[in-house]
Amino acid sequence: MIVSIDTGSRLSPYEQVRSQLAEQISAGGLPVGSKLPTVRALAGHLGIAPNTVARAYRELEAAGLLETKGRAGTFVAASGDKTRRKAAAAAKSYARTVVGLGIGDDEALAIVRAALSAENRQN
Repeated sequence: MIVSIDTGSRLSPYEQVRSQLAEQISAGGLPVGSKLPTVRALAGHLGIAPNTVARAYRELEAAGLLETKGRAGTFVAASGDKTRRKAAAAAKSYARTVVGLGIGDDEALAIVRAALSAENRQN
């Protein structure tokens, strides 16, 4: 499972769920678009009340880290992480540019890989 509850912790189960999910999202362990377990499934696995998980999900959604898509479920949102939001905006701009230049997907991705490789060598 994606989170665990430490019964000996000073943090409430709600805060443990909220903070562990937030950390995993920020670190990229839960990438954008990842589907989270249902409230009931996660609560059952952790042995806590569904309202505890629901509260954590609501707060993460209010912070922009999660988005609920009705019956489809709860997903990691792209808008919650400023770094990833900037990267997504840059990727969108790049995509517009290469499409406008008539460059195909494979070549566009090869250009990005080469640029990343060069950047990583400099750092």
